[in-house]
Amino acid sequence: MNLQQIQTIDEVIDLLEKIISESVQNNDPLGYFATLYLKVTIKVRDEIARGHFDDGPRMELFDVIFAKYYLSAYYSFRKNEPIRESWQRAFELSGQYRPIVLQHLLMGMNAHINFDLGIVAAEISRGKNLAGLENDFNKINAILSSLVHEVQGNLSAVWPALKYILKWTGKVDDYLVDFSMKLARDGAWKFAGEFSAIPEEEQKQALEIRDRKVTAVARVITKPGLVATIALLIIRITERGSVAAKIQKLKKVPVA
Repeated sequence: MNLQQIQTIDEVIDLLEKIISESVQNNDPLGYFATLYLKVTIKVRDEIARGHFDDGPRMELFDVIFAKYYLSAYYSFRKNEPIRESWQRAFELSGQYRPIVLQHLLMGMNAHINFDLGIVAAEISRGKNLAGLENDFNKINAILSSLVHEVQGNLSAVWPALKYILKWTGKVDDYLVDFSMKLARDGAWKFAGEFSAIPEEEQKQALEIRDRKVTAVARVITKPGLVATIALLIIRITERGSVAAKIQKLKKVPVA
């Protein structure tokens, strides 16, 4: 797969649809995040078309570069090649029974937003004033970050038992809020500014440090404490149907 040949959002969408199709055929949980990512990418494409961003062509380039970070990690994982630990942790969940769909989605979002997003902002602004990107960055980040709040309601619509279990224990709500706060507190934009100012010879070390921090957030998602873990296990038991069936259901759930 030569990702360098991908130049447009529509090409990204085509490749995501291919990943989803293969995931459905193989009952592969990696299709959960790909499905959600497809919805987000379509939304970004539509927002560009209606003039939502200050610089539409720049944001298409931003979106394509951003997607390539996920796609590169995905295909490298498939080939057992080394990838960032934050992505490795996210993809490794596909081989485990206990994680619920929500955890698969949050793990992918953690690696892609907390690690990749800031790097892409710095990359696309190289040789330019990073501040000139901030308004459009905030708009695209709002689309991404809103998923933290939307995904719980979306999955409740697919698996009604989730709604009742979340009422039973506020710990799961706290768990999601904690993750959202980490996104805000340790934001991608802040890292973009820091990374832009780092000399090239120090960037490798900076990325390793960042990856360790993002991986630490992943531990909150996979090990949220005893009460939340019990609640999540109950949710997992109530998730009916095959992985393929759940991917198909997730495709039908709208992302606002």
